[in-house]
Amino acid sequence: MKLIVGLGNPGRRYAGNRHNIGFICLNHLARRYAIHLNRKQALAKTGSGEIRGINVLLVKPQTYMNNSGQSVSRLINKFKIEMGDLIVIHDDLDLPLGRIRIRCSGRSGGHKGVNSIIGELHDHDFIRIRFGIGRPLSEDGTVLTNEGDVIDFVISDFSPVEKHSIKPSIIRVSEAITYLLEKGLDAAMNTYN
Repeated sequence: MKLIVGLGNPGRRYAGNRHNIGFICLNHLARRYAIHLNRKQALAKTGSGEIRGINVLLVKPQTYMNNSGQSVSRLINKFKIEMGDLIVIHDDLDLPLGRIRIRCSGRSGGHKGVNSIIGELHDHDFIRIRFGIGRPLSEDGTVLTNEGDVIDFVISDFSPVEKHSIKPSIIRVSEAITYLLEKGLDAAMNTYN
């Protein structure tokens, strides 16, 4: 079984935030394959089903982003999931808006949700699907690096223009996951990166 985790913060207040693109992509994947995220277990909303004949468990941790690893580690242990069968979808400040990248292993890149998963599992060898949200810019176009500005940016909603522009990328994440499950990691990286 594959464990596919979308990262985000629970609750309506955060639903449209840039930081919730993992939830947004997972919701699209669930709709595409008629998987209902209606079960509560291990501090998460989950839904089980099949994607192209492969058993999957879709997961939205309800612990808030910075503690995502608590939920993921419980599910890994409960279902005896191998690290290579864990796929995590999350936002990435270092990629332009709407760009996706698939990678396996590595550090968290400063992403606190990914860092929490690595910390709880004591392992970083899992698949990540990074979804670019870009970096916050000042009015004159300068990149803002202050931690407060970055936090405000990631927990703010996508603008209407941004929402429209990322729709194809959300669909592309579902396609990439399907391809990854069918053809493997290397093929998916070569096709979607």
